[in-house]
Amino acid sequence: MSFDLEVDAERWRRGLRQLVESTPGIVPVVKGNGYGFGRDRLAAEAHDLGLPMITVGTYNEVPGALAAFDGDVMVLTPWRPFFTDVVHDERVIHTLGRVEDVAALASGFDPNARVLLEGETSMARHGLDRHELAAAVAALGDLRLEGFAIHLPMAGSNLVEAESWAAALQTSQLETTTLYLSHLTPAELATLRERRPQLDIRPRIGTTLWLGDLGAMSIHALVLDRHLVARGERIGYRQRPMPRDGFLLIIAGGTSHGIGLEAPKAAAGVAQRGKSLARGGLEAAGFSLSPFTIDGKQRWFAEPPHMQASMIFLPSAVRAPEVGDSVDVAVRFTTATFDAVNLR
Repeated sequence: MSFDLEVDAERWRRGLRQLVESTPGIVPVVKGNGYGFGRDRLAAEAHDLGLPMITVGTYNEVPGALAAFDGDVMVLTPWRPFFTDVVHDERVIHTLGRVEDVAALASGFDPNARVLLEGETSMARHGLDRHELAAAVAALGDLRLEGFAIHLPMAGSNLVEAESWAAALQTSQLETTTLYLSHLTPAELATLRERRPQLDIRPRIGTTLWLGDLGAMSIHALVLDRHLVARGERIGYRQRPMPRDGFLLIIAGGTSHGIGLEAPKAAAGVAQRGKSLARGGLEAAGFSLSPFTIDGKQRWFAEPPHMQASMIFLPSAVRAPEVGDSVDVAVRFTTATFDAVNLR
């Protein structure tokens, strides 16, 4: 099997350096599937960029990060007293978003731990309410406060909300001037720094850093088999009939690689809903559009993707690739798993 990510290493790394140099205080996010590259590889890249800190998503990701990176490792998921995989290490910085968790960590779990306090933004995911900041400060005990954090939504402008939290930090009893945040545009970040020069603002950036230059990357999948099929001929697990004469291609890349997985979409407006309904009808009939591009066009699945390969239908008029040829693929990098990542 070969479902591979090919990377122009020089171009990709040039983009990384440019963003790091233009973004003071940047903290790379190295979580999940490592944006398709793998977390260990990104941790090593962060080291080579001379950065002192990375952020991971969960405690399960901490041991690998500590092994691959020699700086500090911040955990995005807030600490909870019932977690069984917490790593207590001098280089680990824990996030706290509830007063009771601050008290629990300070009173016995790890009284000298390095921590961030997180504020609850309009994301409504984790964090302290503004009115809880005083109680959180009172519960800190000997915990070492490394900063305050906010995780902002990606929709719309976040500057007003970010500035509101920056003001709250400055007027609170928190003994820190370091603000970690996510999802500000470069212009918003520059404005916030201009308006709040007393704060050390540290942007946590993942997608824009690692996937900022998609032109430096290409994904190739091997054609594993090719069959002539006739209209009405039944194929695959589900024995669906072919709509016309053509070719059936078996291509490397299936659900285990992230093929066929996508985030739910919100349909706004009559036209968009109509398109969604039309797509839904096609998908119900087994004609879902695949991410594989052949002869200049995205092609249809013959049936839903298998675990490690996909069956693609091509009309007879299309120039079909040979067994052993590669075809281009478009994927969502945060759900993709590649057989190989080749930096050339």
